[in-house]
Amino acid sequence: MEFRSFMQIALDEARAAAARGEVPVGAVVVQAGVVVARAGNRTRELADPTAHAEMLAIRAACAAAGTERLGGHDLYVTLEPCAMCAGAIAAARIGRLYYAAADPKSGGVSVGARVFSHAQCHHVPEIYDGIGATEAEALLKGFFAGRR
Repeated sequence: MEFRSFMQIALDEARAAAARGEVPVGAVVVQAGVVVARAGNRTRELADPTAHAEMLAIRAACAAAGTERLGGHDLYVTLEPCAMCAGAIAAARIGRLYYAAADPKSGGVSVGARVFSHAQCHHVPEIYDGIGATEAEALLKGFFAGRR
């Protein structure tokens, strides 16, 4: 089976988030090559600190599947998930995590909390990083440069 990336859809969600004044992060949940959910950050819009792109996409995918478990699903996200989102990824039993840009400040996968490396973590997805990193980093840098 040939690999097909869905990171461009996540980047589209990130651009839409930026257009709404949100930090430009986008996420897509895929099962068997079909997009089942997609979202961008909405923390400001919803006045909800948990409304990260990953959380919203996972919630929508769970609702569509009618279950809290998403085994066999892949998650594409434009920024390394924070500890909260990494915890949700583990709880949902996401099969594979693909993320674009590393997040040295708030990441919870490769830096910081490293959620998946703890014995208390009951599920660890396959993790692939760096896909679309240059574009995701440019989006983030441009967004924050415009705010300074």
